[in-house]
Amino acid sequence: MKIGKILIHSLLAFLLIAQNIAFASISGNVKKEEINGKNQIVDSKTGQGIDRARVSIPTENFRTLTDPDGTFEITKPIEKKSILSVEKEGYRPFSITIDKNSLQSPIKIGIEETKAGDITLENSLCHLGDNMYSSTSANSFEFQAQSVGTFWTKSFKLEKAKTGERKVLIIGSVIGLDTKEAKDLGQNNVAKAYSSPTEIFFNGQKIGELKINGDNQIIGIPNRLIMANNEITIKTGKNLFQRNYVDYDDIEIINVRIETR
Repeated sequence: MKIGKILIHSLLAFLLIAQNIAFASISGNVKKEEINGKNQIVDSKTGQGIDRARVSIPTENFRTLTDPDGTFEITKPIEKKSILSVEKEGYRPFSITIDKNSLQSPIKIGIEETKAGDITLENSLCHLGDNMYSSTSANSFEFQAQSVGTFWTKSFKLEKAKTGERKVLIIGSVIGLDTKEAKDLGQNNVAKAYSSPTEIFFNGQKIGELKINGDNQIIGIPNRLIMANNEITIKTGKNLFQRNYVDYDDIEIINVRIETR
């Protein structure tokens, strides 16, 4: 059985890479480190603490600012998976999924300075779906915001990538996906159903999918699709086992942005 699970996980990882979707801490990094018993936000290049960075856990209505040395405390108990978001002028927004286990010791988060070509499309928590979900749905206990609908759209201006560069769309964090892949990874407890993936469209063309919950998921933007005026649409999936009506998957996303690599 363990061997079977390992093979499933390896196959999923291969499929995700093949679809040009990567799952890693791209715009920052996280590591355990004792800093006077506190968490810390630092510049990922210099290692220096960042003063007055905004740290929030939207589902817990928790917000705080870092001290001059970049340290901060989380004063609310975090029992289950939640999204922690970091924002600071001049830096790329960053988010990670945390729980009580990951906070048993202090964490150190490195964030990167904003680069030319970076565009933040959405840095607030956004709920997509129909507000109809089971308690066994992935991270359903975190859902507090009302749905904005079954899709999210943003218009913006963007220059084409130069030679040697590429544009990528990054989804800072996503929770709530009830796809087969998320089910296989144990990210939800839905017994007999799963949904289609969340789809990503750029100027009307599908460029990728979200199949598992996680942080800093990357989708490449084909340079041929970029125009002076552009539009990104994120459309949540549907329950593939519901025939009587359309049952949309409820998910929440944060820190949607475009970076130049």
